[in-house]
Amino acid sequence: MKRTLLAFAAVLASAAAALAASAVNRDGDPRTITVTEGGSQADITIGPGETIEFCPAGCFVTMPNGDREVLTGTETIEITGGRGRIR
Repeated sequence: MKRTLLAFAAVLASAAAALAASAVNRDGDPRTITVTEGGSQADITIGPGETIEFCPAGCFVTMPNGDREVLTGTETIEITGGRGRIR
């Protein structure tokens, strides 16, 4: 029984990670997005060509050019030319 519960917990943890939003920086310079989730705010710098995952339960994101978007946790933000677009 304990083994079954541990396996179930592992499946849930991996499913939650799969539902996280992601951001990819296609620019040659690092770009910063601001993520507001659950009342806390964090600046996340994404290096050139880097992809990150964040926001598994929904959040607000401020793009590098100042645009704000609401994410549910399944979107991908693509940053090109200093602008973020949701895909």
